[in-house]
Amino acid sequence: MPRASWVAMGRALLLGVLGGTLFHLAALPLPWMLGPLVANLAASMVGARIAVPDRLRELGLGIMGLMLGGQVTTELVERLPDWSLSLLLLSAGVAVATYVVTLWYRRCGLETTAAFFSALPGGMAAMVMLGERLGIDARGIAIGQSLRVVFVLLVLPPLFWLLEGGPSAPPEGAADAGWEDTWLLLLLVVAPLGRHLLLPAPALLVPLILGAVLSASGIGSLQLPDWVMAAVLVVLGSSIGARFSGTSFWQLMAYAKYALVATLLTLAVLGVFAELIHRLLGIPRDIAMLALAPGGMAEMAVLAVALDMDPLYVTFHHLFRLVALMLVGPFIALRIDRRSAPRHRE
Repeated sequence: MPRASWVAMGRALLLGVLGGTLFHLAALPLPWMLGPLVANLAASMVGARIAVPDRLRELGLGIMGLMLGGQVTTELVERLPDWSLSLLLLSAGVAVATYVVTLWYRRCGLETTAAFFSALPGGMAAMVMLGERLGIDARGIAIGQSLRVVFVLLVLPPLFWLLEGGPSAPPEGAADAGWEDTWLLLLLVVAPLGRHLLLPAPALLVPLILGAVLSASGIGSLQLPDWVMAAVLVVLGSSIGARFSGTSFWQLMAYAKYALVATLLTLAVLGVFAELIHRLLGIPRDIAMLALAPGGMAEMAVLAVALDMDPLYVTFHHLFRLVALMLVGPFIALRIDRRSAPRHRE
């Protein structure tokens, strides 16, 4: 890695530690993830050269995946059929939210296809690639989708903290357990195979699956001290904030004002369906909301682990949504594009 890349990484991680420390001292929720995110986002907006290498981010996601998989038990597997209604409500909520936000982006001046891509709550990588093929402003879609994830991460933890009294720190117990079954970290070397299998979020999903199999079979489950968890969160939070490095302040602001309204609209619609899940299935409101939240699967899984909010329920729902969007979204987008093409020719 070139020297400039090392400097950019060191700068991003140093900002992450400083931001996390300030958030921790201020007793703010999820300090070791939101602090680094805000610090690196602010640095990006003033033009600082910062970056977190993909391999380092994927290492952090892999550790989270192993910890998630370690929570799988036979009792949990027996719960899966009970989630069918929850998944149905998730699907309905995503459909309604996408329709509402597409109308909002159309009102903002975007063409129908671009508005649809920007409104989809997930599957950003696939949507950006397809958008490029259709000649749409893929960078605009990527920035809008990335801002949505950032807004969700900045809104939900404080909301849970204020309204639900949710935990604002990593779950206790990891430090007491110490380093247990750390040999499972060796499984991270096979995580890149997920790319060849075309799995979504392979850095997270492959370790999660392997960890789940080993945990359910009683072979072992990864447990790490709290300070390791905090270090992983610093890396992941910094990587999200540094994602905007190279984007000018005014360019971010141009997208942010539309993306913020779109995010709030999506949260409002999905909040209604989360309330239905709570009333019909008895799932706690904050967990139902996090399971339906329009953030990326990896980010929401990390949030669920950090806040100790039924991480497997949350991750399973985000995985279901991501796969559904990747399967259905491109077909709908292509149909919209074909229908709008004759109008453009006219």
